Amino acid sequence: MSQPVPVTEATALLDALNGQRDHVLGCLAGLPEDALRRPVLPSGWTCLGLVQHLALDVERFWFRAVVAGEKVHLESGDGAWQVAADTPAEAVFDLYRQEIERANAIVADRPLDSAAEWWPEEVFPGFPAQDLRRTILHVITETSVHAGHLDAVRELIDGTTWLILTEAPRGE
Repeated sequence: MSQPVPVTEATALLDALNGQRDHVLGCLAGLPEDALRRPVLPSGWTCLGLVQHLALDVERFWFRAVVAGEKVHLESGDGAWQVAADTPAEAVFDLYRQEIERANAIVADRPLDSAAEWWPEEVFPGFPAQDLRRTILHVITETSVHAGHLDAVRELIDGTTWLILTEAPRGE
């Protein structure tokens, strides 16, 4: 009988984060472009806008800018939530996948207790900078909250739920 391979804390954290990232992409799979761009809730955000927000304001901001200290373009205000009409949906999904890949490489290259290379004091005045471990936990939380938002919106759009994916929306 083979011995189980011990899972490191970093692996466990990334597995949890990747599960939530997969949830975001999976619960939107198969939606037509018009549904991805249609606001469903009164606040007016779209599924595509939320994915772009996750790519830019979450993955890029927390891992590339904060953890790695890269000088990257960051949207101001709610700019990341706005997807240009001429931007194909697949380009937004590809951007999210690329930012995930870059984030995972950054995480793999650092110990969990490493300090942030940059801390946005103007965004979080008075809050202490987080180490990588706390940053990953923050991103897991934010991504899972948004995955839940997408679950609810997907169900409102066509009745499909993430836990019970079906060939056709319920009721058909």
